[in-house]
Amino acid sequence: MSLLLLGFGAPLAQISNLISTIGITGLVLIGTVFALLFAAWLTLRFIPNHSVGVVEKLWSAKGSVPEGQILALNGEAGFQADLLRGGIHFGYWRWQYRVHLCPLVTVPQGKIGYVYARDGQPLAPSQTLGHAVTCNNYQDARAFLKGDEKTNRLGQRGRQLAIVREGVYAVNPALFVVITENAAYTLRSLLTQHELATVRSWQEELSAIDGFAPVVIGEPVKAANPLHPEEPMTVDSIGIVTVHDGPSLAVGEIIAPAVGADVGEVNYHNNFQDPQRFLDGGGRRGRQYQPITDGTYFINRWFATVELIPKTVVPIGYVGVVVSYYGQAGDDLSGIAFRHGERVAEGRRGVWERPFGPGKYAFNTYAGNIVLVPTTNFVLHWVTGKSEAHRYDESLRSIDLVTRDAYEPRLPLSVVVHIDYQRAPNVIQRFGDVKKLITQTLDPMLSAYFRDIAHKKTMLELLHDRDQIQAEARAELLRKFREFDIECVDVLIGKPDTEEKDGKIESLLEQLRQRQLSIEQMETYQRQREASEKRRELAEAQAQADMQTSLTNTRVKAQIAESEGEAELARAKKQAEKQIVMAEANLAQSRRQAEQTLVLAEADSKQAMLHGRGEAQRVLQIGLSEASVLMRKVNSYGDPRLYALSQVGGQLAKSTQPLVPERVFVAGGDGGGGSAGNGDGHGGGGALATTGLVGLLMQTLLAERTTFAPAEPSGDLAPLNELANRLTRDAMANMAPVEADGAGSLPAAATQSPRALAN
Repeated sequence: MSLLLLGFGAPLAQISNLISTIGITGLVLIGTVFALLFAAWLTLRFIPNHSVGVVEKLWSAKGSVPEGQILALNGEAGFQADLLRGGIHFGYWRWQYRVHLCPLVTVPQGKIGYVYARDGQPLAPSQTLGHAVTCNNYQDARAFLKGDEKTNRLGQRGRQLAIVREGVYAVNPALFVVITENAAYTLRSLLTQHELATVRSWQEELSAIDGFAPVVIGEPVKAANPLHPEEPMTVDSIGIVTVHDGPSLAVGEIIAPAVGADVGEVNYHNNFQDPQRFLDGGGRRGRQYQPITDGTYFINRWFATVELIPKTVVPIGYVGVVVSYYGQAGDDLSGIAFRHGERVAEGRRGVWERPFGPGKYAFNTYAGNIVLVPTTNFVLHWVTGKSEAHRYDESLRSIDLVTRDAYEPRLPLSVVVHIDYQRAPNVIQRFGDVKKLITQTLDPMLSAYFRDIAHKKTMLELLHDRDQIQAEARAELLRKFREFDIECVDVLIGKPDTEEKDGKIESLLEQLRQRQLSIEQMETYQRQREASEKRRELAEAQAQADMQTSLTNTRVKAQIAESEGEAELARAKKQAEKQIVMAEANLAQSRRQAEQTLVLAEADSKQAMLHGRGEAQRVLQIGLSEASVLMRKVNSYGDPRLYALSQVGGQLAKSTQPLVPERVFVAGGDGGGGSAGNGDGHGGGGALATTGLVGLLMQTLLAERTTFAPAEPSGDLAPLNELANRLTRDAMANMAPVEADGAGSLPAAATQSPRALAN
């Protein structure tokens, strides 16, 4: 105790010194100031500018808050609807009011804040979220609780349809819990542990679905490639909206119809960003038919979730036939004769009459399906293990055949098919898709057709007649395909084969190969010969190119020579014309000389002819005279032999040869050669000389021995004279006329001797 008194001793001394200094008046003044400051502390409240003050009235003459409410609107005890903003506020006695400082609600840029109301009207059984009420983005709690006078709609407790966008808001945390990505703004003293856990779960769920960020449509997403399913592709996206509030769908409906989609409509909800207008326009909960396309959308994820799906791409060379699951039943546009389903107008339920052309479409695939139909020519392979990129033929196999001669080949076949884009809806109505068309119709039809052909053909005919079979198949399948609204462009038959290698078919084909190889070798040799000729022509052309300068000089010289030749030719032509003129003149002169010579020759010829005739008559007369004399001489002897002997005798008398030869050699035979020698040793004549005088003598003796009768002498010479005259006349008549050149010939009678004429 002593120590305590000792410790307070110094301050008490200082106070006593101060009192003595300022006096009693000063103490009163100081007391008054302290009293005023204490009174101000009891009623004055300071709120920082980054916070709000939630006023809690501890007691009031008006009583407590009415049952069923949390906030007091008319001065009752409890949490007040009005907030204290930044600054100094008076009149809030500490024994009556408690002011809770809470930070302002801050929603980051580009983010969304969600609101949960702890007070207001209860939700209807069909409601999920509270109505949107005009309350300055939940900053006017009194307006929220009292409702909108225009719509007579009161604020409802629970999660709200309206959201808060980026910014800073003075929200009463006693009424509203604002959930952002980074914080949950609330008055924690009011919430139970269960409510706090619920708020945290909402925040986590929204974070999991990125609900605090706006929905961005149009970003590329992965999608299955309709042409190559194993190769995903990147496509722009669209959003399919599923609404979690509003009336349920009617029985039989699978998707909610579009409402308030046009800007001009009263309840235009701007792509689900104004949920209250969507509900006021009759929007239904569930998946919506209307998609949202490229853009950024601030959508309340408690109201609606958005699923990003790829846009529907119709590639070039295809059309998209729409099979719609949404809409009212429409009139069948396919006609009475077509009994394979209904084809309806756009917007109706069924197969749409007009397909989509190539392009990208924001098509809600939950409301229908787009079946791709190729419009360009595509090939289908009936070949085991082979398939095109479109994979329509992945289940097709080579066709098993049995020929007439019991071969069992497999026929590889390729068919080129075309589908008219205007008939594509018919194909989808009839078959569902292109693959079903192929597997359920074309495959069995083509297999049966070619098996029927193979039964009528031998294996060799099947190979040799491929062109004919192909042409017939093309015509027949063209007709059959038209019944299914498709067109057969071409049929291509491959080489038949078997599963076993080196089988009978291979042996048959090997024989055909050898035969064709021989033909090809002949063709090769012919081509080689032509190639050799072309090579020679090339060499000549190259040589000609190499000698082009010389060739050019030669051509120039040739042209010069040609010009000189033409000049020489012109001179020669002139000279020839001159010579022709001179020759014609000489010819005319020669003709005149020839005519003169011809006249002279005719005169000489006539003269020679007359002279010859006279000479011939003279010779003839002489001959006739000699013949007449000779005949008279013969007749004078009475016997021709005597005349002959007289002639012989005369000759012997004149001859120097002895009458009797010294030696005579006679040899037998018919005039065969023999020889006789004389005295001087020279060879003699024949065995019996038949010529000369001795011969004549011998002939005379022979005639005598053969009893030759001598002719009787006749003195009448009249026959001889008559003969001579006749011969003279014949000779004159047969005289050849005188030719132009004066040469003539006399008749044969004129040139004969008189002795011949006499004979």
